[in-house]
Amino acid sequence: MELVLPDRDRITIAILALGGEGGGVLAEWVQHIARANGYVAQGTSVPGVAQRTGSTVYYIELVRTRPSGGNRPDPVLAMMPVPGDVDIVIASELMEAGRAILRGFVTEDRTTLIGSTHRVYAISEKAALGDGTGASERILAAAERRSRRFIGFDMAAAASKSGSVISSIMLGALAGSEALPFPREAFEDAIRHGGKAVETNLKGFGLGFDSAQKGEAAKDAPAGPPVPTTAAGRALAARIANTLPAPAQATATEGVRKLMDYQDADYAGDYLDRLAAFVPLDGPDGALTEVAARHLALWMAYEDTIRVADLKVRASRSERVTREVRAKDDQLLSVTEYMHPRLQEVCETLPAGLGRFILHRDWLRRRLEPFFTKGRHVRTTGLRWFLMLRLLAGMRGMRRRSLRYIEEQARIAAWLDLALQAARTDRAAAIEILRCQNLIKGYSDTFERGLAHFQMVMAAVPAALRGPNAAARIAALHDAALSDEKGEALGCVLAATG
Repeated sequence: MELVLPDRDRITIAILALGGEGGGVLAEWVQHIARANGYVAQGTSVPGVAQRTGSTVYYIELVRTRPSGGNRPDPVLAMMPVPGDVDIVIASELMEAGRAILRGFVTEDRTTLIGSTHRVYAISEKAALGDGTGASERILAAAERRSRRFIGFDMAAAASKSGSVISSIMLGALAGSEALPFPREAFEDAIRHGGKAVETNLKGFGLGFDSAQKGEAAKDAPAGPPVPTTAAGRALAARIANTLPAPAQATATEGVRKLMDYQDADYAGDYLDRLAAFVPLDGPDGALTEVAARHLALWMAYEDTIRVADLKVRASRSERVTREVRAKDDQLLSVTEYMHPRLQEVCETLPAGLGRFILHRDWLRRRLEPFFTKGRHVRTTGLRWFLMLRLLAGMRGMRRRSLRYIEEQARIAAWLDLALQAARTDRAAAIEILRCQNLIKGYSDTFERGLAHFQMVMAAVPAALRGPNAAARIAALHDAALSDEKGEALGCVLAATG
């Protein structure tokens, strides 16, 4: 492969990394390599605190050492990258690559862009009431278009696979890109010179080097649909194939998988029974059934105390945490969770009659609520709390008799009836009604706020269906409900429409 910068006397590099990802270590490795190979090297960093754990820009400037005996002064190197004057940009995450492009560090006639394609979601993305995630596809397209050369692959997955850290993967990708005029051995020597986790860092370096050399695609091939492993699962999969339109089958398959994991095969069968009502009313594109399949599965898998307990004590979760913290076999791992179940959630887990009895008697609520006013730090790796959560998770067989189950099924039935009624005359409006499910999510106060907004929108739907442009009016209500937690925008839209 031809070197990108074989004869440059001056090379500029910008590294954009999140806190804790080893961007500083990577910058030190690069400077050590340059100094050992006849370059003057200077590195600076500009830390930030607004993005996740803090996004830092590391800037490195390399200038080839002049022959001795000359009377020219030593070079004066810059402290920060200048838009349009960066030869190599290395980004530890996809959104960081996007920021580098927006800031003008990446230019199509000059810059080699090396970036990981995985995402670490920002607080603003996680806190959004709807889907607040950034447009990954647009960033990938811009990276290909705006850079001289783009090397992108999932470096976080490579780090996990090699047992190393992402900084060693990025160094390997930099070496594999051949954007610097240094041999592979010089990069490996820098890792050895650092003296920390040498073997694992070399393993990660090798994986990053090979990925860059092979020119891995920025997007991994999509995974195929899940394959049923039980007789009940195979029967449900056959039912999907025989009764639902093709565009809805992939979503319905995922919905069945989710609901079998959440409850059981009978519950997944109830899901398909409900979906079947939309098929005769659907068009050739299957859009109505597909939207119903998506949002019905999400609502039927609502989060209750049983579900939360089940997820906390799963062996797969323990294995994931162990992998993430890189715990060794001879180390003890302790996990402490913050949990704050209110009396409301506790009563909703009880059989419906008992739960209503407690919630509808003020004197009893006043006596019990003080026990549930404060959150608790729960060590789920300890025997006491593990057994308590395991016992709660084991109540899944009793879920159908719980107060929460009965209330949720009634809400789901009313929502589906309204969507079916609309679908008979206005399929687009029915799709918008189904989409309103994403107003409801989470648990505790978050759930109650979302449910209140959802009920306000549903109360306005009959009037919208009687007028023109019903789909657009329902969509406007839906978008307003997602725009703020307090529901002020929704209130304004409702007031404006009467």
